[in-house]
Amino acid sequence: MILESALLDVLPGQEDEFLAAFAEARPLIAVQRGFRSLELRRCLDEGRGSRFLLQVEWETLADHTEGFRGSAEYQQWRDLLHRYYQPFPEVEHYGEPVLRA
Repeated sequence: MILESALLDVLPGQEDEFLAAFAEARPLIAVQRGFRSLELRRCLDEGRGSRFLLQVEWETLADHTEGFRGSAEYQQWRDLLHRYYQPFPEVEHYGEPVLRA
């Protein structure tokens, strides 16, 4: 299992529009080969209400980097969501946990 992680800094004042667009975009990723789950969390720290943490579980790295990103659905995802980010998020991928408590 691979965990994709991205901090999404949404343009201030556009959080509600972003969340509505994300709700529309979610089914586009959910039908992808290797998709397992998705979580979107809003930052609770003062002054950070426009920051969201996106975490997506994939079966393999290629399911995300080649499958989803190479799909027609990704183009729709991009059209719906990418206009809300400033700066554009850095996406990172993580493997299996090396420690659990």
